[in-house]
Amino acid sequence: MLDRKAPSDSNAKDNVRTENDDASSITPINSTDTESEASPPLPILDLKIQDIEGIGPTTARKLKEAGIISPMYLAVATAEEFAERINTSKESAASFIISTQKLLRDSNVLEKEFVTAEAALEKRKSMHQCSTGSKALDELLLGGIETQAVTEFYGGFGSGKSQICHTLCATAAQPAGSGGLDGGIIYIDTEGTFRPERVEQIAKARGLDHIQVLRSVSVCKIYNSSHLELIIKDLGRYVNEFKAKLVIIDSIISLHRAEFAGRGTLADRQQRLNSMLHRLVRLAEIFNIAIIITNQV
Repeated sequence: MLDRKAPSDSNAKDNVRTENDDASSITPINSTDTESEASPPLPILDLKIQDIEGIGPTTARKLKEAGIISPMYLAVATAEEFAERINTSKESAASFIISTQKLLRDSNVLEKEFVTAEAALEKRKSMHQCSTGSKALDELLLGGIETQAVTEFYGGFGSGKSQICHTLCATAAQPAGSGGLDGGIIYIDTEGTFRPERVEQIAKARGLDHIQVLRSVSVCKIYNSSHLELIIKDLGRYVNEFKAKLVIIDSIISLHRAEFAGRGTLADRQQRLNSMLHRLVRLAEIFNIAIIITNQV
């Protein structure tokens, strides 16, 4: 079962709903050992940290040392985590974040505080859809998986959640005219369920270039809940680096459910999950990407 969470939705629910600074944590799939290194991805925006009001050379150097090289990171950061990362006061961190969001609004990346319904409609027109590979499911979703939103697939063990994710790896890599997103895919695997050979089988069965599909998917194997939180915290950088248009997290809650057992840890677990979901919603909107999460119930 599934549900879609639009960017304006701030509640984390259990139903169906519409620091590691080393980029090697997410590993592209290579079809052969002789594949040459890909050229570095282009930045998503021609904006630099120094363009943010109040950030001079000294602060920019400190940010770079902390691994923050793009305004896109600050746009989705919270004041608490940003202050801790660069060892500054919460007030200064909040000021930098507000200045960053103002820069992005002036650059028409983020919506202004108040917009007309006409402007909101135009922004919705920039949304893309990706086929799930199932005609019936696409009809249920009114066209497919949407960008600028987080979509959750939930169900019992063996209900096909991971199979949908594997199929999306193949469809999302296709051009927009063929029902894809014409971009890379980041697959965050928390349960060890990702199988590249299954993606290859799906691509071949659909008559797709399986080598191109495999090269489009970058996989990150997650080992514990802290690792997942860390990857999501830096996800904007990875989206930019791998030119991703689809992010899949399979699954979002399994590690937290296992590590935070008992009612005494429920509040802490929910707070951590809520923080991750809020960040994912902001990332989906700012980067105009589709985000898929799975949840076993």
